[in-house]
Amino acid sequence: MLERLGFLENKYDELSNMISDPSIMANQKEWQKLCKEHAELEIIVGRYREYRDAENALAENKEMLNEESDREMREMIQEDIKALTEQCEKSKEEIRILLLPKDPNDDKNVFIEIRGGAGGDEAALFAANLFRMYTRYAERNRWKVEIMSANETDIGGFKEVVFMVKGDKAYSKLKYESGVHRVQRVPDTESSGRIHTSTATVAVLPEVEDVDIDINMNDIKIDVFRASGNGGQCVNTTDSAVRMTHLPTGLVVSCQDEKSQLKNKEKAMKILRARLYEAAEAERAKGIADDRKSQVGTGDRSERIRTYNYPQGRVSDHRIGLTLYKLEAFLDGDIDEMLDGLITADQAEKMKAMGNGI
Repeated sequence: MLERLGFLENKYDELSNMISDPSIMANQKEWQKLCKEHAELEIIVGRYREYRDAENALAENKEMLNEESDREMREMIQEDIKALTEQCEKSKEEIRILLLPKDPNDDKNVFIEIRGGAGGDEAALFAANLFRMYTRYAERNRWKVEIMSANETDIGGFKEVVFMVKGDKAYSKLKYESGVHRVQRVPDTESSGRIHTSTATVAVLPEVEDVDIDINMNDIKIDVFRASGNGGQCVNTTDSAVRMTHLPTGLVVSCQDEKSQLKNKEKAMKILRARLYEAAEAERAKGIADDRKSQVGTGDRSERIRTYNYPQGRVSDHRIGLTLYKLEAFLDGDIDEMLDGLITADQAEKMKAMGNGI
């Protein structure tokens, strides 16, 4: 690990010289790429240098302690040794986390797909609750939300809603939300006050660029049709809605939110690209030799990951055993504590797999 840190430090110094070179700066695209790599290394190298300085100071203090006979001076040195030891341990922990394998999708925007599951109208209403929760969370982070496709019910729920979240590291935060979300509550239509259990499925997909996955347009069947539901007179009287079918896999994507057929085609292609990428990644993950599941689960949409219990005002994540008694605030987008817990659990599992480095 120390050898790797030394290599990264040399690489950082090399990049520092390169991004100051006028000949490289002239090539804007290449210069920006190098600047991004330099910025990523700067955090790791900074922590490594802090750790190394603390280690050197600790060694010096231990040597001074062996030579010092004055009681008061020895006590002062021992206090410094204690503080430096704690600093070294903290720096080591931070370095281990920074050196964990980086998910190449972490910096990307995301598509979130929410579908009502078991529970009929109540499940559709719960899907709408989850949609609001994620949009409120996005607002808190000053991220942009764009609805790609929506199938609403008469009572304000969603049979299905697909939306895009654009923002810094959106995927890194939201990727653990894939799975089955369960709600336990008394529906408004329930006269006897009996608690019902309903579900909704959530899928979180990274935005995929053309270079990430290649789609042969000969494999795509495109149908246009008249949009239904809300959206204005023009939406309902022209063939603006688009349905795309990827023939080799059978994946189907429909978009009808825009009045323009072209815009609906663009949105549908973005969603299809993301779904095909997810399928390819899932297939790749199956091929990993140890097939080890992380503590935060597989992310499979068939896996029940969380329960929202209204009578008790709690939300419980079954993957990490964390329960929060702030359901109202949670559904209003205050989900950072849960997401941080999932991220920490994932990091701990990865560090365990890597073993001790420093």
